[in-house]
Amino acid sequence: MNAIILSAIWGIVMMFAGVFTKDKSIPKYLAYTGIIILFIANAMELYNGTLLFSINAHDMLRTNSFNLTFIAIALACTGIYFLLSGRDIEKVGEHVAEYFALIFFILCGVSLSATFNTLLFLFLGIEIMSIPLYILTASDKRNLKSNEAGLKYFLMGSFSTGIMLMGIAFIYGGTPNASFYISNIMLGAGRMPVMIAIGLVFLLVAMAFKVSAAPFHFWTPDVYDGAPTVFTSFMSTIIKVAGFFAFIRLFENSFGTIHDQWQNLIIFITVATLLIGNVTAVFQQSVKRMLAYSSIAQAGFMLLALFALNDKAKEGIILYSAAYSLATIGLFAILIKMEDYTIEGFNGLAKKQPFLALCAVVFLLSLTGIPLTAGFQSKFYMLMAAVENGHNFWLVIVAVIFAAISAYYYFRVIQAMYFKEPAREDMVQVVDVTPGFRIMLAVTALLIIVLGVYPEIVLGWMYH
Repeated sequence: MNAIILSAIWGIVMMFAGVFTKDKSIPKYLAYTGIIILFIANAMELYNGTLLFSINAHDMLRTNSFNLTFIAIALACTGIYFLLSGRDIEKVGEHVAEYFALIFFILCGVSLSATFNTLLFLFLGIEIMSIPLYILTASDKRNLKSNEAGLKYFLMGSFSTGIMLMGIAFIYGGTPNASFYISNIMLGAGRMPVMIAIGLVFLLVAMAFKVSAAPFHFWTPDVYDGAPTVFTSFMSTIIKVAGFFAFIRLFENSFGTIHDQWQNLIIFITVATLLIGNVTAVFQQSVKRMLAYSSIAQAGFMLLALFALNDKAKEGIILYSAAYSLATIGLFAILIKMEDYTIEGFNGLAKKQPFLALCAVVFLLSLTGIPLTAGFQSKFYMLMAAVENGHNFWLVIVAVIFAAISAYYYFRVIQAMYFKEPAREDMVQVVDVTPGFRIMLAVTALLIIVLGVYPEIVLGWMYH
């Protein structure tokens, strides 16, 4: 509750900051202050139940240590994103305060999506996340690709929203007590009523679109590639993991008792997502576009939590949210500083910028799932969750094979940095690398290693 209300209030504060000041640096520092306040307020609610605002939500919102831990991770990763990429947000356009305001409104949607207890609040949370994101995607008005990406994202997102509303209508109509509360769907062990089954499929399709799972992933590469890179970083991390968290909450609380009846659908989507994401990423020459396809592949691994739907899966999605977000935000922060986004643009980076190359290696190894990184621990928890489920063990083997395939395209970047020469010796590869940026990059890389060795640091929050 604290995070929902404070993020909305701070979004309004950021809007007024844009009215009363033209200095681009002031909104950035206000955003730093806001995210710290949000994190502290959420931590107070997590550790001792302190509510800064006492509002009767009529049980439409429900908080526990699981969703409050996720919100804490989302806020912490957003804070790191601000510190790494705040200067780059200033360069997108003239409306810097509005960009930060939209991000805080998105965080309000993230918090709603993590705590909803009715289908209507699920819809509100998803839309509050999505609508500001359409604007941020098209925020670079001078770039035709950004305008195209914003329009494409808006049209496809609106279509998926319509499918979600249709699913909610079918669920409402098929529920015996005509309730929007996800805990009141009351499905027994028997077969689903036809209207509930149709509604479930519609909701599955809509949520799969939101998290860019195949075969509903087709918008992802063009939108990620066309959006300003600094916003692609936020879109592919916080937004994606928030969508997954809502996905898992919805299906666990609404359809958990009939898990076996829809599990095969999840298996199909998981395998298709792993296949399309990994195989297509192999052929990309642009690192930005490669990361777009790799985010689809990472979605395939996160779907294992929905397949398993057990306690280990909950731990896995929490750890995956932190590991994937930190590594991707760090890698995009380096990519933003690059003059050339192609893999060849990384040639010889280790000679000219050894520190940046070393941090990039940590991020890439974590995304690959190499031991002693948070990415390894998160993938391990996902695989353990699938094994504990006790069904379809072959899916675990398939996931491991595709994780090995992902090493190819991640290691191509490492190979370019350390074993290839730049096209020209006088080539300027990176720009605007400040000491503060290097420090934050080091902190992010260190966090990934620490979480890889001691994942209990994050998982312990769930059991406080």
